[in-house]
Amino acid sequence: MRKEAVLWDSRAGRVVHCRLCAHGCKILPDSFGICGVRGNVDGVLYTYAYGKIIASHVDPIQKKPFYHFLPGTTAYSIAAAGCNFKCSFCQNWKISQVVVELGELPGKTASPEQVVSEAIKNKCRSISYTYTEPTVFFEYAHDISVIAKENGLKNSFVTNGFMSPDAIDTISPYLDAANIDLKFFNDGSYKKICNGRLEPVLASIRRMKEKGIWVEVTTLIIPGVNDSDKELGEITDFLSEIGKEIPWHISRFHPDHKLTEMGVIPVKTLKHAAEIGKKAGLKYVYLGNVHDPGDTVCSSCGAALIERSGFKTRIPPEFLKNGKCALCRARIEGVWA
Repeated sequence: MRKEAVLWDSRAGRVVHCRLCAHGCKILPDSFGICGVRGNVDGVLYTYAYGKIIASHVDPIQKKPFYHFLPGTTAYSIAAAGCNFKCSFCQNWKISQVVVELGELPGKTASPEQVVSEAIKNKCRSISYTYTEPTVFFEYAHDISVIAKENGLKNSFVTNGFMSPDAIDTISPYLDAANIDLKFFNDGSYKKICNGRLEPVLASIRRMKEKGIWVEVTTLIIPGVNDSDKELGEITDFLSEIGKEIPWHISRFHPDHKLTEMGVIPVKTLKHAAEIGKKAGLKYVYLGNVHDPGDTVCSSCGAALIERSGFKTRIPPEFLKNGKCALCRARIEGVWA
């Protein structure tokens, strides 16, 4: 479904300036932005991603991954086609690296009301905008999130963070949580591997924290690219400066899409990265894409608070009520209810 977009300006010669993400595309008539799903039709910017779901599932919230946001619950997870990055290692490239063909995107049609209804029917506590980049189906996600809030559901983005400050400000009243990929701490790697830049991602992490959105961060460790002590130290120092309570998910790389020649990262590399994160002062560090996903422990006394096995969790009911350690009464940061 084609719908007029938000956050854009007119330019001379019927050119449009998209202000949704950090690319800031200047789009000629009858052309599309880098995302491939936002196009200029006679001097007006339209989104073609509105109301077209290319993937929908009921997922454990831990799968996103969120470890400090409604643990033990499920999220109704949706995506529309497209992305503003071109990551050569993308696991979801078959649905993210899709562009408009014949004026339509692939997927099933669903109104915002229908999405919320499905979430409620499946007893989900939240809606997660994930799998592809929610920024590029922003209008759709925004409209769903408004209705979700009205029905007592929470909303989360799983995002590359390459959005504009205006986009964050627009969605922040309805967005409860975001897991942001901080892929590298090297602008050259962002440009070469993802067709992006580092600073806008850092700015998004800062701004979402300032807006009161619960933030968790994921870094996929890629052999020979971002696994050096120097780069891991820069990532963790930055996160520690923004907030030591930010959960950092260290995800294990496996070959996919265009990076099939690289091997799988050893678990010991992830554990080493975790130690770097803890030395930087991060309270909560977790390993991803491994057999043992890790428990949430009290950063003050070390007591196990949330025990995880696969996607199953065991959580003391009292902890969900007050978010405090039963032993030392320390407050554990997160969104528990």
